[in-house]
Amino acid sequence: MTHQLRIRVCAVLATALLALSGGWAYGAPARDDMSQDIESAVQGVDAYWDAHWSEFFTETYVPPTVLGEYDGASADVPTCAGEPLADDNAFYCMTAEDYLAWDTDLMRSGYQYGDAFVYLVVAHEWGHAIQNRLEAELRTTDAELQADCLAGAELDGAARDGTVVFEEGDVDELRTALVRDADNTPWTKEGDHGSADERVDAFAMGQDLGVEGCLPDEVSTEGAAALDR
Repeated sequence: MTHQLRIRVCAVLATALLALSGGWAYGAPARDDMSQDIESAVQGVDAYWDAHWSEFFTETYVPPTVLGEYDGASADVPTCAGEPLADDNAFYCMTAEDYLAWDTDLMRSGYQYGDAFVYLVVAHEWGHAIQNRLEAELRTTDAELQADCLAGAELDGAARDGTVVFEEGDVDELRTALVRDADNTPWTKEGDHGSADERVDAFAMGQDLGVEGCLPDEVSTEGAAALDR
């Protein structure tokens, strides 16, 4: 493993060794440090769900496509349902296109505070892809915080699988980035995503309680239904 994520126990983010099953829609990104961290995050999250999906849900796990980095200011910005993706944003396209993408400038802005930021972005958007594979009764009304919770569950799960290394410091990087960017970018607007504290708390809940802790209280994951994609 070339890159390992460093993170404190109270807010776990991850990297992994296992191969990506979903595939990159536009090929693997350039191999600078940030892109390698993004690729490691993609591999780790996908590997977790591939290994553990059947413990929680019915049907078969099918990963989303990873479009990866895009330039939101370019003339040929990717589209979802015909609409260009927003500048300085991260996005899960929930139509039949079923892909994840993130603006390069957004990632580089957060990455200057440490590698934890890009792991959270990848895991959060993957959480939305998971939501899109579940029946309505398994989704919560605060979809953004549920995605953060799923991010915590999937990344901590990867850690328990032995593919993650924990070190101190990254939770401070994450808090700094979330507080600094609150209401300044589409990806971090408090009205849509909750406050920085709420987001960190949701992530920690997923870490502590696992996938079950991210589902509505009135449902159980035993035989929980997922959409067959």
